[in-house]
Amino acid sequence: MSQQQQRKKRNKKTGVPDGWLDYCPVGSRIPGTRFIPFKVPLKAALNCQLPACQSFDMWDLLDSVRQQNQELGLIIDLTFTTRYYSVSDIPQCCAYIKIPTEGHHVPNDGVILSFKRVVRHFLRQNQDNNRLIGVHCTHGLNRTGYLICRYLIDVDGLDAAAALELFNSSRCHHMERKNYIKDLQRAAKRSNRGIDEPERNPIMGLAVGK
Repeated sequence: MSQQQQRKKRNKKTGVPDGWLDYCPVGSRIPGTRFIPFKVPLKAALNCQLPACQSFDMWDLLDSVRQQNQELGLIIDLTFTTRYYSVSDIPQCCAYIKIPTEGHHVPNDGVILSFKRVVRHFLRQNQDNNRLIGVHCTHGLNRTGYLICRYLIDVDGLDAAAALELFNSSRCHHMERKNYIKDLQRAAKRSNRGIDEPERNPIMGLAVGK
């Protein structure tokens, strides 16, 4: 059995996402934006199966953001499952919204519009502060990178190369899925029609401390 097969078997047994350990937990704030990308934080039942140096939970996320002299205001969860954590794991200081986004496939127009609406609403409600929008999928890379770049291209007017470079350098990993990258580089901009219409309101986290 190869090392990769052994890892997949071990991860399946523990519930830790495959490949999750291969990515750094948190990127840095994307310059000129409120975005910060990170991989999915794990609940205690999953983290307890990992060495302490490899675990990553919501409190580790907040600590990492604060070490960058930043403050997290909103978490956008793009994972297509609820098994990694729940609202009871999210600190009370953070708002949270889930936009279920299937992996491997380029996000559809509905997902893209929901993401834009959530971001636009948050920015309007937080004009008087500098709080960040944290975005994650499983690895905080492909779905996360695609939707952040899509916003930068469609709403902020960046060209695809600039958006990708900003994301890749801030995440400290490069987007890997070629279909996502090609769509950003070649496909027409998605419409922003409806971006100012209401989206589901974020909820506040429930956790009060470790």
